[in-house]
Parts: sequence; C-alpha cells; structure tokens
Amino acid sequence: MQDRFETGMTVRREVLGDAHVDRAEASKSKFDEPFQTMITEGAWGTLWADDTISRRDRSLLTLALLAATGNFEEIPMHIRASRNTGASPEEIVQAFLHVAVYAGVPKANHAIKLAKQTFDELEVDL
Repeated sequence: MQDRFETGMTVRREVLGDAHVDRAEASKSKFDEPFQTMITEGAWGTLWADDTISRRDRSLLTLALLAATGNFEEIPMHIRASRNTGASPEEIVQAFLHVAVYAGVPKANHAIKLAKQTFDELEVDL
C-alpha cells in the first residue's frame, strides 16, 4: 500500500498542483486522515494513475460526473486542475452540454457558471 500511496501523492500533485495538496495536507487531522489516505491511494494511486485513458479524458469525465451528480463543490478544483491535464475550456463546456442532455439543464447551467467564475479567477480568456 505504501507504493500506492506514494504513487497517489505524486499523481495528485501533478494533477491538482503542489499548492492545493500542501493546503490539504496542512489541514489534515486525525479525524480525516483515513479519508485522505483512502482518496490518495484509491482515487489518485489507482484510478488517476492508470494510463488506460488520458488525464485529459479523466478530467472531462470527472467534471461531467461531478456536475451530473450535483457535486458542485469540487468543480472549481477540477477546473483549475484542467490546466495540468490538458482539458481545454471548449472541451469542458462540451462535457457540460452532455450533462445538460443526460442529467439536466439546471446541473449543467450551474457547472458552467462555476467554470466561468473559476476561469475568470485564472484569467483564462473564454
């Protein structure tokens, strides 16, 4: 498991950036340490570390799934991560258009609003 944790931490840093991971690690407590370990090993050390599909594709899938399931809180984080995964703003909006058709216009609308705000903060011209 230590290898999976180390791989996960490496991938997590590559996708989310050192600043984000450093903040998460600094705020970790005994209470949420098991959760942080699980997502580092499982999400980052297994799923995101697998190269069957590209990080760009994983980024687009993640954003679409977050929007489709109404888990909006993590959308800005994954929009910021798209700078490291290669998913373009044009591709991201296409993913959200799929959400509109298959999961509902209000969810896509909110995801697009969050994406626009985040891209604005990142000074990305849309």
